Amino acid sequence: MKLKATRFIALFMLTGIIFGSSTCSAYAKPVQKNRQYYEERGEIVWEVPTQDKLIALTFDDGPDPVQTPQILALLKQYHAKGTFFVLGKWAEKFPDIVRQEQLEGHEIANHTFAHTYAVRSTAADKYMKDMEAAEDSIVSAGAQRPLLFRPPGGYYNDMVIQAAKQKGYTIVLWSWHQDTRDWALPGVSAITNKVLNNARNGDIVLFHDKVESKSHTIDALRTILPKLQEQGYQFVTVSELLAVKAREAAKGGVSSSLPRKQP
Repeated sequence: MKLKATRFIALFMLTGIIFGSSTCSAYAKPVQKNRQYYEERGEIVWEVPTQDKLIALTFDDGPDPVQTPQILALLKQYHAKGTFFVLGKWAEKFPDIVRQEQLEGHEIANHTFAHTYAVRSTAADKYMKDMEAAEDSIVSAGAQRPLLFRPPGGYYNDMVIQAAKQKGYTIVLWSWHQDTRDWALPGVSAITNKVLNNARNGDIVLFHDKVESKSHTIDALRTILPKLQEQGYQFVTVSELLAVKAREAAKGGVSSSLPRKQP
């Protein structure tokens, strides 16, 4: 009788462990793979909070034979550095412009070869090949091997993150409050006001140096660059901004975090 009772108790306890563990896992809070998750892991950069008046201007989708040289001339005029997230297909077609960007002290970064979006149906091997093709085009144009990668449209998932890691890239997006949407031709004033009214230390601003039709970006920069300079801002590359972050972290005193707005 005592043996039966002992077996019953053992069976009861084992059942409780099995069902208890499954209940805990069923009700465990799922991991929220949001901006905070990726920022804390250092897998994606949106901006770099800092006490210094630094701002990074970034330009996507080029180079363009008309628009990019005009932007480069303005950056030179105001002693500003920018980061160009180039498409491999255009780097291949206009290598002289890529070399000019490099020679004038700007940063060249990878934006895929053909503006490939990372959607659910995008195969990892296809995406990786597109990244590699863009890198090859950039290096063949005479620029240094890029260290930064921006997924087209800002579309990212775990596949993109793993692909970037394998290639040794840091994924860089942009400050949510500094998406100028210049590709949609919103007007010079809209672009100018977006940047000037929201400027904060450590911002990464999103522009495009290849826009279909007549770009509003160039005229907007004619106002943005001198105005931000008057406010004491210095225009740096994204890698220079990341270096500031690394120095501040090494000192053990990361500067105050910037409040983040939802897009």
